[in-house]
Amino acid sequence: MIHRCPWPGEDPLYVDYHDTEWGVPEHDDEALFAKLILDGFQAGLSWITILRKREAFLEAFDGFNPETLARYGEADIARLLGNAGIIRSRAKIEASIGNAKAYLAMRERGQGFSDYLWGFVDGEPVQNRFSTMKEVPAETPVSQAMSKALKKEGFKFCGPVIVYAFMQATGLVNDHLVSCHRHEEVKNLSRS
Repeated sequence: MIHRCPWPGEDPLYVDYHDTEWGVPEHDDEALFAKLILDGFQAGLSWITILRKREAFLEAFDGFNPETLARYGEADIARLLGNAGIIRSRAKIEASIGNAKAYLAMRERGQGFSDYLWGFVDGEPVQNRFSTMKEVPAETPVSQAMSKALKKEGFKFCGPVIVYAFMQATGLVNDHLVSCHRHEEVKNLSRS
């Protein structure tokens, strides 16, 4: 019998996400950017809601390509607000456009997004050893520092709780419970 973290429940989409994506160290600049945008859309919602709409988001937002997204104007915002396949929040849509501009400004200064984010954990995933979900924090001093730094760069919808969820999802921290079959697998991925 496979033991896994309890949070995906029995939902096949959620179980697959847990078993194949969550916690896997991500180092691609644009993949990290896209995930941060999606986590921003999660604010006030459950991740499964976003996961179910992820393909629609990718299509509606041109794959979260920062160059394209940064050029979005009022017509694009209106188009997105009319798209029932995504979360239709003007504030979150506008934040995504602004975040693309902030991302591009960092890149223009020669700052890679992956290097920037991984710098908060000294380039290596934090290997937590939690036994129960009650032990897993909603935010940490590192997520607070990353949130503050991202906001200083001009990013929005990146509070410390959102940032910690982002860190968990992209493998900056390994928060699979120690009883979960993915804990050691993800830990070993960080060594490759």
